[in-house]
Amino acid sequence: MASKLLRAVILGPPGSGKGTVCQRIAQSFGLQHLSSGHFLRENIKANTEVGDMAKQYIEKGLLVPDHVITRLMMSELENRRGQHWLLDGFPRTFVQAEALDRICELDLVITLNIPFETLKDRLSRRWIHPPSGRVYNLDFNPPHVHGIDDITGEPLVQQEDDKPEAVAARLRQYKDVAKPVIELYKSRGVLHQFSGTETNKIWPYVYMLFSNKITPIQSKEAY
Repeated sequence: MASKLLRAVILGPPGSGKGTVCQRIAQSFGLQHLSSGHFLRENIKANTEVGDMAKQYIEKGLLVPDHVITRLMMSELENRRGQHWLLDGFPRTFVQAEALDRICELDLVITLNIPFETLKDRLSRRWIHPPSGRVYNLDFNPPHVHGIDDITGEPLVQQEDDKPEAVAARLRQYKDVAKPVIELYKSRGVLHQFSGTETNKIWPYVYMLFSNKITPIQSKEAY
């Protein structure tokens, strides 16, 4: 097994199960799961300079621009130079991928290809706990009490952009933006695509792929 640090990225549209797959990879292989959404929330909560910049866009319902996300992620990666990591939600665009190139070379990029109808159904059944970012799905991980967060007892909400009419627009937008990023990594031979409608069926293949690069710390039978 290589002793060099593993640098991996997961790509996938909203509702593709990225979060679940990331959690499993992190637990099975001891990788740090670095989520751009999580860092954004943390920085906004802490009123950092980059958090305040991001907040201005989010409050207007706009996407956080490349230069803000890139600055945020570069400083997070700088702090994790000695760790194996898995990036989730970054790079989202070609410009972000170029910025990442300047500081490291990726070993693995996985992309989840999930049918449009499946994504639409999943997202419309997704409810979140806004303060923590915890996500529930009424089909496969419903809250213990309908509409209530398991941990805090606070109410769950359905985000505007998880409502069916908004989902189609989000998926189209993801496809347009992700295409050049996917092509870039494909041309380098580091891209691995996984297709299906169930995370549990995709997982063994993802596990096998990572096992070839890094020694597992937990067997996949844990799932």
